[in-house]
Amino acid sequence: MTPKTTLNKKLDWILIGCYIFLVIFGWMNIYSSSLGDASVGFDWRAKYGMQLIWIASAVLIALVIVYVIPARFYSVFAWWMYAFMLLSLLAVIVIGHEVNGSKSWIVMGPLRIQPAEFSKIFTALALAALMEKFSFRFTNKLDALAAFSVIGVPMLLILAEREAGLALVYLGFLLAFYREGMTPWLILSGLLAILLFILTLVTSPFATILIFIGMIVLYVSFYSRNFIVNSAIGLLAIAIVSFLPRLGRIEAISGVFNIFTPEVWLTILTVPAAIFFIVRSFYRKRSDRMRNALIAYLIGVGLVFSVDFVFDHVLQDHQRLRIESLLGIKDDPMGAGYNVHQSKIAIGSGGIIGKGFLHGTQTRFDFVPEQSTDFIFCTVGEEWGFVGSLLVIICYVILLMRMYNSAERQKSRFARIYGYCAASCIFMHVMINLGMTIGLMPVIGIPLPFISYGGSSLWAFTILLFIFIRLDFEGRQ
Repeated sequence: MTPKTTLNKKLDWILIGCYIFLVIFGWMNIYSSSLGDASVGFDWRAKYGMQLIWIASAVLIALVIVYVIPARFYSVFAWWMYAFMLLSLLAVIVIGHEVNGSKSWIVMGPLRIQPAEFSKIFTALALAALMEKFSFRFTNKLDALAAFSVIGVPMLLILAEREAGLALVYLGFLLAFYREGMTPWLILSGLLAILLFILTLVTSPFATILIFIGMIVLYVSFYSRNFIVNSAIGLLAIAIVSFLPRLGRIEAISGVFNIFTPEVWLTILTVPAAIFFIVRSFYRKRSDRMRNALIAYLIGVGLVFSVDFVFDHVLQDHQRLRIESLLGIKDDPMGAGYNVHQSKIAIGSGGIIGKGFLHGTQTRFDFVPEQSTDFIFCTVGEEWGFVGSLLVIICYVILLMRMYNSAERQKSRFARIYGYCAASCIFMHVMINLGMTIGLMPVIGIPLPFISYGGSSLWAFTILLFIFIRLDFEGRQ
C-alpha cells in the first residue's frame, strides 16, 4: 500500500464530509442572498462568484496542508508563526483599512485580508507548543501566566482594531485550558461577572448586590452542617435589608440618608464586616470556603459599582445600543435592533420546511443587512425552515464532537491541545453567531464558520480544521 493510499484511508472523512457539506450549503445560501432580482447570467464579480473562487482556493490550501506540509512543521515553527501574527496585527493598526468602523483589514489591490481571522490558528499552535511540555502545570503561577499571556496579547491588539467580536472568540481557549488542568472556578467566575453586569443594567446596583449576597449565603450554607437553618437565617436577613431604600425617604434624620444611595449604605454595612472576617481567617491561617466567598463578594461589589463607568465610557455607542436592545432596556426595531428584528422575522417565516431555495422574501429583497456574512443563518431559516436549520446545527455538533473526541485520543499532547483549541474556536463562532441571529446575544459581527461569505473567514477555518486533520492522521500511524 502506497503512502498516499494509507493517507487517504486514515484521514478523518467524517470531518472532511462535514466541511464539504457546510461549504457547499453555505455557497447555496450566499448565492440566494446575493443574487437579486435583476441578475442575469452568472456574475463572477458578485458575492456568489467570488465565494466560488474562495472555495476553490480553500480546497487547494487544504490539499497542501494534508499532502505536502509535514505535521512536525507546526510544532517546530509554532512560535515563529505566532510572532508573525502579532506583527501583522500591529501592522493593521498602523496601515489597516477601515470597514464598518473596524480597522482590521489589509487591502492589496482587489484582495482584502483580515489578519484577526488567522490569529486564532497561530494562537492555537503557540498554546499547543507551550502546554505540550511535561513540566507545564496550571497550578504553577508562571505557567498559567504564560498561557494567559499568549491569548491576552492578540486579544488586546484585536480590541485595538475595534473587533470586539473576534476578540470575544478567544475566550473559547479557556475550554482547552480547563482540559489541561485549569480550575473550573475561573470559568464560573467569568460567567458570574457577566451575570452581575447584566443584572446591574436591567435592575439596579442595590438589587444586584442583594442577589449576590443571597448566592453567597446559599453557597456557604450548602457546605455547613445545617443547610436549611443557615440559609433560612441568611435569606431572612437579606429580606429585611431589602427594605433599606425606604430609609432614604426619612427626612427627619438630618437628611443623612438622602446623601447616599441604598447600594452605598448596603456596601458600608457589609464590606467592613467582610474585610474583618477575611483578615481574621488569614491571621488564624485558615483557608476555608467562607474566606473565598467573602473575597469574591468584595470583587463582585467592585464590579457592580464599575458597570456604569464601563457601559458609559468604555463601550462604544453602537455596542451600548445593541446591548440595551438585547436586554429590552430600549426597544428600537428600526435602529439598533433592526438587524435582529428582521432576522427573527426571516427565520420565523420559514416555518417547518422553509419557503424553498431562492424563494425567501426577506432574503431576496435584502431586508436584513449583512445577510450573506454575519446574518446568513436567517437565510437558512427562511428558505430551508426548521428542518434545514436543524440539519446545519446537527452537522456542527457532529463536527465539534468528532474534533473533541479525536483530540482526546491523540498520543501527542501538541495534537490534543491544538484539537481542543481549534474545536473551541469553532464552537464560540457558532454559538455567538446563532445566538446573535435569533436575538439571544448582542450583535458583534462574527461569521458563521464555513458558511458565511468571505475569503479570510473561509481560509482561516479551513486551515484551522485541516491542520488538525493532518495532526490526527499522524496520531493514527
